[in-house]
Amino acid sequence: MNLLFIFKRLKRRYGPQHWWPAKTPFEVIVGAILTQNASWENAARAIQNLRSKKILSFSAMKKADTAALSSAIRPAGYFNVKARRLKNFIGFLDKEYSGDVGRLFREDLLGLREKLLGVNGIGPETADSIILYAAGKPIFVVDAYTKRVFSRLGFVKETASYGEIQDYFMKRLPRKAELFNEYHALIVEHAKRSCRSKPLCASCVLSSSCAYAASLNFSVTSL
Repeated sequence: MNLLFIFKRLKRRYGPQHWWPAKTPFEVIVGAILTQNASWENAARAIQNLRSKKILSFSAMKKADTAALSSAIRPAGYFNVKARRLKNFIGFLDKEYSGDVGRLFREDLLGLREKLLGVNGIGPETADSIILYAAGKPIFVVDAYTKRVFSRLGFVKETASYGEIQDYFMKRLPRKAELFNEYHALIVEHAKRSCRSKPLCASCVLSSSCAYAASLNFSVTSL
């Protein structure tokens, strides 16, 4: 069982995920920051607040004071911290690219990643989400769900670092943004549906090939 086999099986089970749900690349960037330590549902509520208050643009967010921004994004949690992180990104985009997201995304992939990681509050997962989902450049996003699913399958160690897991995928898959986009979204869906903290192996489409399920003497041959 290789990575493409798993991808096809997950896609057959769950169907296309249509990620990232956003109207503009700038909105994707905001969402990537707001989803840090938060569910997408709560981040989406915060984004809707920003939209309704007409703060969901570079120029409006630049003008908004931090207190107003914090209030709008309260549903996403850690709202004071995230408001500062949004302001940090706005300051960076203003200084380096005159507020033009398109100019930022004209950087090559590695250069863009280095620039984003230089912004206080943007770590590897957030930077890679921006690169993949907003810029459309092929980099594999790793999150806690990725580590959970693929350590249980026996592909990576539970102690593997973000970079080690990302390298594992990047070296074994065609470097296509569309593939990376859909794969990451399917992993998230699978982790929420079946491969939970307490796994539901009976509903798992991968259980017949899963090292963790095998350790429980569990398999499902009908999936």
